[in-house]
Amino acid sequence: MKNNLEEKINVLSESFKKVLYTDDVKFLDNMENNNLGGDDISKYRFWEWTQGVGLYGFWKLFQHTKNTYYLETLEKYYEERFKEGLPSKNINTTTPMLTLANLCEFNKNPTYLDACISWAEWIMHELPRTKEGGFQHMTSDTLNDQELWDDTLFMTVLFLAKMGKMTDNRAYIEEAKYQFLLHIKYLAHAKTGLWYHGWTFNGSHNFVKALWGRGNCWVTMAIPEFIEMIELEDSMKKYLMHTLERQVISLRKFQNEEGMWHTLIDDKESYAESSATAGFGYGILKACRLGILDEKYRKVALKAIEPILKRIDKDGVVKQVSYGTPMGRDHKDFYKNIPLEPMPYGQALALLFFIEGLMYQDANKKAQ
Repeated sequence: MKNNLEEKINVLSESFKKVLYTDDVKFLDNMENNNLGGDDISKYRFWEWTQGVGLYGFWKLFQHTKNTYYLETLEKYYEERFKEGLPSKNINTTTPMLTLANLCEFNKNPTYLDACISWAEWIMHELPRTKEGGFQHMTSDTLNDQELWDDTLFMTVLFLAKMGKMTDNRAYIEEAKYQFLLHIKYLAHAKTGLWYHGWTFNGSHNFVKALWGRGNCWVTMAIPEFIEMIELEDSMKKYLMHTLERQVISLRKFQNEEGMWHTLIDDKESYAESSATAGFGYGILKACRLGILDEKYRKVALKAIEPILKRIDKDGVVKQVSYGTPMGRDHKDFYKNIPLEPMPYGQALALLFFIEGLMYQDANKKAQ
């Protein structure tokens, strides 16, 4: 399997730039009338959460391989974006900042650092808050008043934590910890440990109570990323570990025979979805490697490798990836009707998953 993973990683990386620089026409058309920032919408073409997740996958690929081609690709991307000017700040446009912070730590570029500090300060002091001080999930086109979404932990909170660690700013770190606790309070389903897509303080409910696949995978990924990133006190670390295990116990239950998860995790009538599956695989494998999850859960993730491999075409494009998904507000069937399209985050999540798969195989080989 190792050779197959390496081959697919190479194919995925070769197709990365093509997917990264593909216009999201639906998003841009919507922004013509709904741009909350009121700035030039061309600045959002390649700077959104969709690209941000993709960039993080490419950064992890550079970390794993030390291949300077990947580093140069990232540096060129950010050079172009800074030249164009960055878009207005919101939850989703924060996502590319996580990779930028890692690059800044690596190459000490002062322009990068200035931008990262500016963005972190905006999060702390200007990002709209819900009741109880939650990060309101304001996007480029929607205010989402008083709403918490499960996406926020990966899209924004990890960057703030990273900046806290880089600059030794305890206020950033404590805020990041609080956001994890608050989102768990309102989004984690007590019975299953799975997560609702969102919560609103306007009416105090979880919308249509959707246990949405990709939304859940952001949590499966964010918790081990956060634990690895920040030195947490034992109580906080234990709380996050148990939160993740509760989720993974249910993921094991709802994984289908092929090894995939459905876009509504508890609904077998909804389509099996690649980005969520790859995200779950990555998060579980990483958590096992870090000792956050028991080794018995590793086989759950490994079972998902083959079906994701099968869904990568000859051009290196990951198929069966659901398009960007806003909040389902009227019926759960909303999630079933989200179209399937190639997206940068689909590429990235497969890359992250396969890199963790290789790391496991290498470690296993050394132990034998």
